[in-house]
Amino acid sequence: MKKFNVAVVGCGWAAGVWVDYALTRDDVEFKLLVDINIDAANELRKSKNLSCEVARKLDRDIIERLGVNLVFDTTIPDAHFETVTTALKAGCDVFGEKPMSSSLEQARKMVEIAKETGRTYSIMQNYRYNRGIRGFKELLSPEIIGDLGTLHADFFLNPNFSGFRAEMESPLILDMAIHSFDEARFLSGADAVSVYCHEYNPSWSYYKGDISAVVIFEMSNGAVFSYHGSWAAPGFNTSWNCNWRAVGSKGTALWNGGWESQAEVYRNGEFVRVEPKFTWDHTLENQPACLAAMFKALKEGYEAETICTDNIKSIEMVFAAIESSRTGKKVWLK
Repeated sequence: MKKFNVAVVGCGWAAGVWVDYALTRDDVEFKLLVDINIDAANELRKSKNLSCEVARKLDRDIIERLGVNLVFDTTIPDAHFETVTTALKAGCDVFGEKPMSSSLEQARKMVEIAKETGRTYSIMQNYRYNRGIRGFKELLSPEIIGDLGTLHADFFLNPNFSGFRAEMESPLILDMAIHSFDEARFLSGADAVSVYCHEYNPSWSYYKGDISAVVIFEMSNGAVFSYHGSWAAPGFNTSWNCNWRAVGSKGTALWNGGWESQAEVYRNGEFVRVEPKFTWDHTLENQPACLAAMFKALKEGYEAETICTDNIKSIEMVFAAIESSRTGKKVWLK
């Protein structure tokens, strides 16, 4: 049995969630916890009853000395490039938090390095891994709603995040909408070809950067995906998964972002309601389900659903949207 000798880089909340799942596996051994705030590394080690080493920085020497072969990158976006490229160049596979990077140039370079080193770099896209979205995707099949023409997501919440999100230029688009953009690719089975985006920041916002946005994507299958979101929306909040509507040639499907989705389709001269069958195995959901999928792919030698060579297409949507917002123009994705 292959043993995964794991280093966790970035010891905040996300790291705790990842470690909790990994501790349920008998093929994982934690070798190292890394954080520039060494107290955070020590606290994580203590809270999870681990006996591994702690350090302030990940480098090749410590990777080789401890025999690390898998790195969990749960750092902030600005630290992803250094963490991931250091690990890949030292011969490690990497599971990393989204977004891949706070720079598109860096994200593309990370993909290049993964290819050059022959190592695996997969990204956490936990919003793909829940019962609700899998059921909704069933309803979007051509057999149910027909040819997809419109996909729409509403996202309205009012969290008061501190830390790096409060200082980002485009916190909603870069840190949150990446989930919805990736979900749109997953649901539609298509990639974005163009985007127009308008970002804005309400006067009551907690954030320095634009925290609200309206975004319109044209997709490679001819469908249009529209997103309207805000992190400055007190009252009548949506799910973190958004509220979704999909319109096809035979009918419309709705998903409330939880477990409830249904389609209304025209059959035999009348509209009928269709419920999903929920064929997806939801023994695990969210981060544990995504991690389990990444581990399975790595062990069995195939590409994970969120492999970097595919996930780059989701982060490209993010940066194209930001470019459109800055320039006030429609942007074509390469």
